[in-house]
Amino acid sequence: MPSSETPDIPRHVGYIVDGNRRWAKQHGLPTYEGHLAGYNALKDVAFATLEQGVEYMSIYVFSTENWKRSQEEVSNLMSLILRLFTTDSTIFDDKNIRLKVLGDRNGLNEKIIKAMDALEARTKDNTSGTLAVCLNYGGQKEIIEAVKKIVQSGIAAKKIDETLIAENLYGAEVPPVDVIVRTSGEKRLSNFMLWRAAYSEFIFLDKMWPEMTKEDVTAIIKEYTRRQRRFGG
Repeated sequence: MPSSETPDIPRHVGYIVDGNRRWAKQHGLPTYEGHLAGYNALKDVAFATLEQGVEYMSIYVFSTENWKRSQEEVSNLMSLILRLFTTDSTIFDDKNIRLKVLGDRNGLNEKIIKAMDALEARTKDNTSGTLAVCLNYGGQKEIIEAVKKIVQSGIAAKKIDETLIAENLYGAEVPPVDVIVRTSGEKRLSNFMLWRAAYSEFIFLDKMWPEMTKEDVTAIIKEYTRRQRRFGG
């Protein structure tokens, strides 16, 4: 790996969705309306990101910690996720986008599991980019599960290295994240892509997620190309 590199288009952009509820509150709307506005922004941002030549876009839609929210809010979020995998799933075909879901299946509704499996299978040969949806996802749990798989396979401890762990992560083909974007002014990872974020660039935006536009995507990629990536060198 080079000690210094001025990047071109990032191969993988990760988005931490934040600010849906605050956006709703600012506009005097119920929480669900904030998540709905965020869902609509997600589609616009995803298409704009992949259309600019990014191969992989990951989106943090529901963390392992989000189960702590009210039953009503969790139910509404899951309804929107199911909508993406069913009613709105034709957008993956129309845009030639491949779906990959990263996360723990335990606790997910069977309808969602069946829908996401079917959509992953249907879009596996699409070639205009991969949308990795992080659902019931936690970066620490992802690493724990990878280590468990390695131990259960009987591989000797001395053979465990970075490559082997990466090969046992959720969706192992998804590469390290080149740049992680978080909205709402918060500046933390919140358990997102801990392994893949080892050398990620970070961009923190003050705007709420529902306010994101295609123009923001262009600005994000432009800012990334100004960075000098050193990889520890």
